[in-house]
Amino acid sequence: QVQLVESGGGLVQAGGSLRLSCAASGRTLSRSTMGWFRQAPEREREFVAAISWSDDSSDYTDSVQGRFAISRDLAKNTVYLQMNSLKPEDTAVYYCAAGEAFTTTSRSPRSYNYWGQGTQVAVSS
Repeated sequence: QVQLVESGGGLVQAGGSLRLSCAASGRTLSRSTMGWFRQAPEREREFVAAISWSDDSSDYTDSVQGRFAISRDLAKNTVYLQMNSLKPEDTAVYYCAAGEAFTTTSRSPRSYNYWGQGTQVAVSS
């Protein structure tokens, strides 16, 4: 079992930055593809970014490409999401997820086995 705990959310003005962290316990993330998803009120959960365990390749949804960066620190068993140039439409609860059954990245929530509890990000205009 893997337990994931997100942190780093908060309220920020448009144009500002936040760095989300996802700390894992129970198992190393060295063979887990990690993803970040978000869910805004009355909307479905959507893919944000993912990083593959096999080659560190990453994938981003178009709306965050060039503004967000996913990274991981295996020594700390932690994944990060650096979010720059934040916009009000980035407001959502952000979730990290771990998937062990594939070697590439995936945009489908169904691919991921473990989920954190989420951290709120609010961007004011």
